[in-house]
Amino acid sequence: MPPRDDHSHPYLIGVAGGSCSGKTTVAERLAEMAGDKRVSLFKLDSYYRSFPDQPLEVRAKADYDHPSAFDWELLAEHVDRLSMGQDVAVPVYDYTNHLRTDQVRVVAPTRIVVIEGILVLHEPSLRDRFDLKVYIDTEADIRFIRRLLRDVAERGRTPDSIIAQYLETVRPAHEQFVEPSKRFADVIIPHGGLNAPAIDVLLARVRELAIIE
Repeated sequence: MPPRDDHSHPYLIGVAGGSCSGKTTVAERLAEMAGDKRVSLFKLDSYYRSFPDQPLEVRAKADYDHPSAFDWELLAEHVDRLSMGQDVAVPVYDYTNHLRTDQVRVVAPTRIVVIEGILVLHEPSLRDRFDLKVYIDTEADIRFIRRLLRDVAERGRTPDSIIAQYLETVRPAHEQFVEPSKRFADVIIPHGGLNAPAIDVLLARVRELAIIE
């Protein structure tokens, strides 16, 4: 892939991988090393569809790892608006109540835009927009332990509910949708966000392709 010489559009990077594989860590490290003013970060989780008319017990049982759980149309619209140099209002999602809040996070156009999420390499309408596609490859047991600790500490869930969700939706969706999307990646990073040498290589690649001065 030759260096990109079109500076009128942001350089788009997709970072995919299983739940708690280290996608956010890699994306944030990339932003930190490249410079916050050059990089905007998007999380696919911000684009969960919201069904406020449904009771909480129904929302809690929904499959949030299936492609249908995400508002791909809104995300594509936001990516296109950024490419035209416009600010976008990213939804803020409440994981405890499974709803979008009334708040938004305004993101301004930057030279590089990183979009991370479990299915960003699965969805063709999004995948085709990326200049660089990255897959974070982390062992299943490590991902599950991280998810268990995170959801208890940050999302107010019980271990039993987390295990049930993992067995019923997370693992099947990973095997059906997430893992197969690895074949679309330009770069595969093993061992998640703790793989400092791989992140250094990725940053060098971004500097080469995005022409970070």
